[in-house]
Amino acid sequence: MKTILRTAVIAFVMLLTLGIFLYTKPLFFADQYIRLRLLRHGSSSRYVAVDGHRIHYYEAGRASGVPLVLIHGLGSRGEDWSPMIPALAAAGFHIYAPDLLGYGRSDRPDVDYSMSMQEAMIAHFMQALRISRADVAGWSMGGWVAAKLTVDHPDLVSRLILYDSAGIYFPATFDASLFTPTDNAGLDHLVAMLQPFSSPTPEFINRDVIKRLQENAWVIRRSLGAMTSGRDLLDFSLASINRPTLIVWGTADVLIPPAVGESMHHLIPNSSMTLIDGCGHLAPAQCSTSVLATTIQFLKSDPPQKSQEQTLPGN
Repeated sequence: MKTILRTAVIAFVMLLTLGIFLYTKPLFFADQYIRLRLLRHGSSSRYVAVDGHRIHYYEAGRASGVPLVLIHGLGSRGEDWSPMIPALAAAGFHIYAPDLLGYGRSDRPDVDYSMSMQEAMIAHFMQALRISRADVAGWSMGGWVAAKLTVDHPDLVSRLILYDSAGIYFPATFDASLFTPTDNAGLDHLVAMLQPFSSPTPEFINRDVIKRLQENAWVIRRSLGAMTSGRDLLDFSLASINRPTLIVWGTADVLIPPAVGESMHHLIPNSSMTLIDGCGHLAPAQCSTSVLATTIQFLKSDPPQKSQEQTLPGN
């Protein structure tokens, strides 16, 4: 009887400890779930030295697959491609999803975090992994980096995909503080801008999200400062892109409106565009089924897809 009671007490204490840990650090558990899911689907978490910095990345897919580099957005990381990585690998692509310098598990040096700097990092990342040429996809700020890479180093890029991408001028309806909220009201505003129609999250999760954003706020602010300076804008450069290009946009994106995507579509010769109905700025995660369908169709088209336009339903 004493043994049973002792076991019950130990089990209760363990569950209580786990509950407290979950309550205080919910993002830790979310991270572990994402990483285990990626691992279960054959993705490997790796590091490589690039320009003297330690860069983290995920790699997935068979070695003979067509290389596909996925570039995340502001305040994000390679793991945020997790809704798409397993399906893209299963479709025959060899996936590389790096954490940009300053983000995720990559180093955070004291640098300007400009788009030119991140573009150079991606080019040297490919060189370090001996990727001579790849399909390149970028999401939001990552789309800016991907497009700039295609403009400056077209020899590295076979096909280009831009998801709800930054990179050209548009009159923004927000300021830098949007991305580094300090309270629940600020976080609610950020979520509403990123993902319309989302459900409220518990306060203990909000608290952990705000803490994480604040920990990396200085990098986010420098990235935003570099973007808003205008020196890396691509308004007058996109016309030089001669690689097959697909532009994918959520019709409900209020952070970077679909009109920006339409402008890019007109600026990039022979580009194709897919609108994802009812989806916001996080379309590759929020509406991954439709985004995957148009992505795989574009990447596998032979001859390369040109000048097509379509609208797909969101999830």
